[in-house]
Amino acid sequence: MCHCAVVGDKQIVASVEAGATCLSQVCASTGAGRDCGSCVFSVRRIICETVESEAISDPVHTLAEAEREAS
Repeated sequence: MCHCAVVGDKQIVASVEAGATCLSQVCASTGAGRDCGSCVFSVRRIICETVESEAISDPVHTLAEAEREAS
């Protein structure tokens, strides 16, 4: 995921599960995306996937909301 800060997908998922709802919050809590920035698209994808999987148990939450929260 983020080679500069040595952050993997599990840390990103954990950040979202702990309440981070956007890219800047995940980057602030994990350190990902702060150096070269090449990982931010992958980080955003994982945020969307995590929020989307949580939305399956919450049918009111839509994919559009997940994408909006991740940006």
